[in-house]
Amino acid sequence: MSETQPLGAGSGAGFVTPEENSPAGKKVLRRAIAASAMGNATEWFDYGVYAVAATYIAANFFPGQGAMGTVWTLATFALSFLVRPLGGLFWGPLGDRVGRKRVLALTIILMAASTFAIGLLPTQSVAGWIAPALLILLRMVQGFSTGGEYGGAATFMAEYAPDKRRGFCGSFLEFGTLGGFALGSLVVLLCSLLLGDGAMTEWGWRLPFLIAGPLGIVGMYLRNRLEDTPVFRELEASGELEPATSTALRDLLRHYWRPMLVVAGLVIPLNVVNYTLLSYMPTYLEGTVGMGANTVLTLMFVGQLVMMLMIPLAGARSDKLGRKPMWFISLIGLFVMAVPMYMVMANGFWFAMLGFAVLGLLYLPQLATISATFPAMFPTQVRFAGFAITYNVSTAIFGGTAPMMNELLVSSTGNVLMPAFYMMGACLVGLVAVWKMPETAGASLRNMKIPGIKKLPIPRGLGR
Repeated sequence: MSETQPLGAGSGAGFVTPEENSPAGKKVLRRAIAASAMGNATEWFDYGVYAVAATYIAANFFPGQGAMGTVWTLATFALSFLVRPLGGLFWGPLGDRVGRKRVLALTIILMAASTFAIGLLPTQSVAGWIAPALLILLRMVQGFSTGGEYGGAATFMAEYAPDKRRGFCGSFLEFGTLGGFALGSLVVLLCSLLLGDGAMTEWGWRLPFLIAGPLGIVGMYLRNRLEDTPVFRELEASGELEPATSTALRDLLRHYWRPMLVVAGLVIPLNVVNYTLLSYMPTYLEGTVGMGANTVLTLMFVGQLVMMLMIPLAGARSDKLGRKPMWFISLIGLFVMAVPMYMVMANGFWFAMLGFAVLGLLYLPQLATISATFPAMFPTQVRFAGFAITYNVSTAIFGGTAPMMNELLVSSTGNVLMPAFYMMGACLVGLVAVWKMPETAGASLRNMKIPGIKKLPIPRGLGR
């Protein structure tokens, strides 16, 4: 049976969702999951490497500046996020016009190539100001490609997944997120143990970045083996695609600004918690708590590995319980436990492991349901653009800046609990957004209306 032929239950032009109970359907669904997760893993491998190698980056590109070198390194990390909205504005409408697969093929090439190129850069001692300038340029290319990668991968996965299993299938996209982060931490840790701090500072820091090249090739291969999503091909066959990318953006802003605001509110705690836990934590534990670099890397790797094992369970649970209850549990739990766990983490390795584990497990209900929740907030014809633009604008403001903001808050106030307070504030915003969020668990994505919302009319000119 061809992968483009009907594989299970569905409707519309024969472009049906892969049926989990058939061998052919299982094969296609596994490939879709792998193709989505691998690209996401490549993206987050870079962020993971950059986060845990921040001290080496500072030594080579911002030397002799002490604590400000770390701040500049984290600012460069944040700068790439400022470009992500531009990527979302470019790739999102394009993905709704020409297809999810084509855009994802381009974004993974740009992402892997720019990460690989960082490993080849000259240092500040060799090239002067040109070295940090090139680093910033490549980080901006990464941000631009990521602006389409994450929204596209989540949309791709959501549209391939069976409606009643979207949470479970979509959780593997975030499995790729944690896998990329964990792999980045592990590679830097192994290089540090094998080469020593001196060699890592001199040249060993390059090796983790170079690994992104092969990862990108594997992801590209997996994506090229699949057709575009059944949902998009159905829309394309019916002739209901937006006539141009400009009209997709116009219709999105005119008719779907309410779900855009809700998604933006959800992304604030999602990203503040994510980048505080996974990106800023190494800097916090080394600089504020005083742990050794290898100890911190070990803690991060073990913690992320446990989260990876648990995330499919959280995704599957959301299919039964619903998305909204999972988010409420996560946000309330993090708000209550943030300060106690940060106080616990200051007492040594095992206490830090306990604190990270508690906060990480409380964060999982959010992380596991991203690709099931956010794409379902928008109708098919503007789904990629709606997700990519909203997600990346909110992430640019509150995500990539989180490590830098936490460092500035701690250094300016002297209060080591500021990351916990910052996290708590973000969770309050998220609680308001969840209250306004429609429940979309089990809702079909095959329509021109917002899934889960029956009262909103289809905008004139977009109906069947």
